Amino acid sequence: MILQNDIRILLAEDDHNLGLLLNEYLSLKGYEVSLCTDGEEAWKTYNKGTFDVAILDVMMPKLDGFALAKLIRQHSTDIPLLFLTARNSKEDRIEGLKIGADDYIAKPFAMEELELRLEAIMRRTYARISSDKTQYQLNDFSFDFNNQELATPQESFKLTTKEAALLKMLCDHSNDVLPRELALKAIWKEDNYFTARSMDVYITKLRKYLKSDDRIEIKNVHGRGYKLLINS
Repeated sequence: MILQNDIRILLAEDDHNLGLLLNEYLSLKGYEVSLCTDGEEAWKTYNKGTFDVAILDVMMPKLDGFALAKLIRQHSTDIPLLFLTARNSKEDRIEGLKIGADDYIAKPFAMEELELRLEAIMRRTYARISSDKTQYQLNDFSFDFNNQELATPQESFKLTTKEAALLKMLCDHSNDVLPRELALKAIWKEDNYFTARSMDVYITKLRKYLKSDDRIEIKNVHGRGYKLLINS
């Protein structure tokens, strides 16, 4: 299961009660939610932050969900889009798919269904990162990307979504340089000072997990990125 830690959701829903309910439910499940009540507010919020997934109501004032999605798609082809709609017409589904929707859910819906669809979207998204390989052996460490677990016979660590994604990319580039900008755009969706500092923090965390094996090193390659060195 994909862990919700660090997953940021842009939620655009003009129904006041439903918006508050969704915000509360998703926040309790561990997601970081930014709630907007119309399309224009959501577009401004999107441009001020970095998001892992967008949940967009189709019928909103000022800027509807489809128009908002088109603007987002002009900026990013990677962020998953989930549409909410009271209209369950074939035409709406086709329009959403043309824009690049990852999923589409008709109102009314159960909160559990929304959560399951979100988890499925995030699994597909992170599965696209780097290779299709999901199991790695790093000397005494075994790394299971799908279960986000790093373990030795003596101990195990449950990784966050971003920790697992970053370690996977390092493993796929083992003994070679993982370009900083590649990792930032694949995992953080943005390459700037703040996301770069965030990635540095995650690198430090991964080093702590791996410190019991001095044959494994995550090396900082100045001006380029990081290199996972594995000596048997």
